[in-house]
Amino acid sequence: MGLDDAIDGYLDHLASERGLARKTIEAYARDLAAFARSLVARRVRSPGHITTADVRTHIAALADRGLAARSQARALAAIGGFLRFLASRGMLQEDPARRVRIRRPPTRLPGALAATEMGSLLAQPADDDRRGLRDRALLELLYACGLRVSEAVGLRGAQVDLGAGFVTVLGKGGKERVVPLGRPARAALEAYLQRERPRLLDGRASPFVFVGRNGRALTRQAAWKVVRSRALAAGLGRVSPHTLRHTFATHLLGGGADLRVVQTLLGHADIATTQIYTHVAPRRLREVHRRHHPRA
Repeated sequence: MGLDDAIDGYLDHLASERGLARKTIEAYARDLAAFARSLVARRVRSPGHITTADVRTHIAALADRGLAARSQARALAAIGGFLRFLASRGMLQEDPARRVRIRRPPTRLPGALAATEMGSLLAQPADDDRRGLRDRALLELLYACGLRVSEAVGLRGAQVDLGAGFVTVLGKGGKERVVPLGRPARAALEAYLQRERPRLLDGRASPFVFVGRNGRALTRQAAWKVVRSRALAAGLGRVSPHTLRHTFATHLLGGGADLRVVQTLLGHADIATTQIYTHVAPRRLREVHRRHHPRA
């Protein structure tokens, strides 16, 4: 089996057996295509001939080109998964990437808005603004539910239960989770769905909750523009949809929420991903310690 066939087999395995998201698989494909080019340049054309030296040479070349440590780590993770797959299929005796290490990228703390800043952002779109009802509903939903931008723009009407106050979110890897809506988010969504969405559709049908002026589903890029422009209008500078997701998690933990609950609401498969938020709420931790520890 050649390199291309082996990579295709691994990507099919990720999609069909492990259920990874399309964009994740596309990122793996790019990293593995670069690795394959490096192997061919070293006259390695069979997956069975890949060595630890080949992996180290490729990662060193990425570093020489100025690729960030985080991107090097992602490339090594893609290569390691591929080589473990080959070893499990008997095409390699062992994983050649097992002994390759790079300097661990520094932990990047997520940025979050203060409660007052979040209030200013949510109050920014007026009802009579152009797209005001839609933009407020989108902002409220991103903050109230901690959705990824792809989850928000992909939300369908059947996934929203305003009466019960829940949305069913389709997250990474096709995994579903149920997230509650707060009263402000419910009110904003209801106003948008009843008053502005019909005008945007203009008689057309769409299964998606958030639509643009042509009646098509709002794109990720359009959602980014909504958040950024509304944040600038509120005097907050550079804010992204992911900032609102970080703010959702930070405010929940700051209010005393259990880390496992926040993990479930965010749709994180591993609680280690959620634990980064424990570093951004030290004031709440100190308050709990002072209140409940006998020697505080």
